[in-house]
Amino acid sequence: MSGTIATDERAPLGRAATAARTRASILEAASALFVEQGFGAVSLRDIAARAGLSHPGVLKHFASKDEILDAVVDGFERSNGEWIDAHGLGLDMYGDLARHNAAVPGYTALFTTLAGEATRADHPAHQRFRERHREIRTRTMQQFQAAVEDRLLPHDTDIAGESVRLAAAWDGLQLMSLYLPARVDVAGMVDAYVQRLQGLPVEAAAAATAEHAWPAESTWADALGYAPGRARRAQIIQDASALFASRGFHATSLREIAEKAGIGKSTLLHHFSTKEELLAAVIAHRDATLDERHGIDSDDPLRLLLELPDASRRDTRQEPGLIELYSVLSAEAAAPAHPAHEYFRRRFELALARFSDLFARAAADGHLRPGLSPEAEAVWLVALWDGLQLQWLYDPESVDVGDQLAAHLKHLLG
Repeated sequence: MSGTIATDERAPLGRAATAARTRASILEAASALFVEQGFGAVSLRDIAARAGLSHPGVLKHFASKDEILDAVVDGFERSNGEWIDAHGLGLDMYGDLARHNAAVPGYTALFTTLAGEATRADHPAHQRFRERHREIRTRTMQQFQAAVEDRLLPHDTDIAGESVRLAAAWDGLQLMSLYLPARVDVAGMVDAYVQRLQGLPVEAAAAATAEHAWPAESTWADALGYAPGRARRAQIIQDASALFASRGFHATSLREIAEKAGIGKSTLLHHFSTKEELLAAVIAHRDATLDERHGIDSDDPLRLLLELPDASRRDTRQEPGLIELYSVLSAEAAAPAHPAHEYFRRRFELALARFSDLFARAAADGHLRPGLSPEAEAVWLVALWDGLQLQWLYDPESVDVGDQLAAHLKHLLG
């Protein structure tokens, strides 16, 4: 009798353990696919195949792909919360948390990809990431306020602004680290920023100091022979831009683009032989449009740097769709297998080289605060701008990209 009872008690435990292992394998498969292809391009059948299960087998554990996404994000956020509870709060926690996140397999890639993709208001994770950004800013403000009261930060610290800028730069650094891992030390740069807020000397090892060079402009997009005067090609690019921004590259088909443009797929293929070729034209068009608006023609490095906030205001006011397109594609293309990965990698290299040069020239003219590294400031500025644009897409009423850039540059330049 007692033996029968013991067997009956063990059986449910065995089934529960098996179910837990199956759920874990589903979430692991989904996490990898979301990073590789983007949430929109992944189906439940894809997840089932990667996990070695049938489609009905996955549905026994999760009713939808949205439910799987929630569970994946929950798992990472729970891990973060447990780490914070175990280590406590303090100004030194930011760099340590960045190191913890970097050590969790898949964390940086997944959150970076999802954060870019979920900027679309119709994305199932949009509201969650919007609230997450707000919560992070609120918690950081509370932490900075306590540090001011404890005299760990100067009494005139811009608590609200620094909270926005730290969170934004952190997001941008994580994205850049997926393209330039040897160049971007997320935790070290976060440590250095907090030390600067405290008025402490910044350790040289904490800042990215890689020598900057001027990489050649990428010919991946330029070799397409894009002719802006051709109305049909321009229309195709415009419609493809809208679809890539709303759904991502992988989840958008050439047939959908052709239908939106009001042409047949064969006509589209006459102008762009592959989806990758069309993607290149879309990105080249976006960059050319922004370059025209920014009008970088001055030889005065101080003027160029101080004009950046107004350039960002024009971007958000005149073409918010270009910002959304960039945020979605740069996050999705962080996967090395993505056809635009090399383009964005070289684009980041070029941006860092340009801003390193501007800061170095500003320093030579006596306009950069003493002790700052032009290379490190270039990394932080590019990361900050990208992160602010991301936050603005989620919360435009609370985040002004131009004002935040202006406040940051005011600390650096004289």
